[in-house]
Amino acid sequence: MNSGTYVSVGGRPTVRFEREYHHPLQRVWRAVADAHQARQWFPSALAFEPVVGGAVRFTGDPNMSDGEGVVLEFDPPRLLAFTWGDGEVHIALEPIGEDRCRFVLTNVLSADNEAARNAAGWSVCLGELDKVVHGQQTQGPHAVPATAWQATYESYVRSGMPAGAPIPG
Repeated sequence: MNSGTYVSVGGRPTVRFEREYHHPLQRVWRAVADAHQARQWFPSALAFEPVVGGAVRFTGDPNMSDGEGVVLEFDPPRLLAFTWGDGEVHIALEPIGEDRCRFVLTNVLSADNEAARNAAGWSVCLGELDKVVHGQQTQGPHAVPATAWQATYESYVRSGMPAGAPIPG
């Protein structure tokens, strides 16, 4: 499944993405946890202290102010979770065979009307993650034309995903 789904986690609105990669779990983990590789797909530079309770810093997103969060879970090479604003991001990896793994990104939202906006953003970002994992060049999610985000957003809205949150930038 490459598109986001809208679900409830602990009674909170959430968008969830799942991908399978025909690469070893460690390779995908590096794309997630290595600051240089994460910068190629994550919406901001992501620096974190690799311990539960550690600080997470978000910088350099042209559409958002710099911010900080807290590491909620850290279990390499399988789990990284942190707060981001009033929401949470959970990234889980699971081996599913020799040189294959499942990647799941769950974004717990602060309000349901953020679902379509965030799902569209993650769709663009995860398209860039695919490139990183496959060893392809990427210029990051902000280099992707805004029209790609807009079309994806409109598709999520048409599918019935809650919308209406302000669009940054």
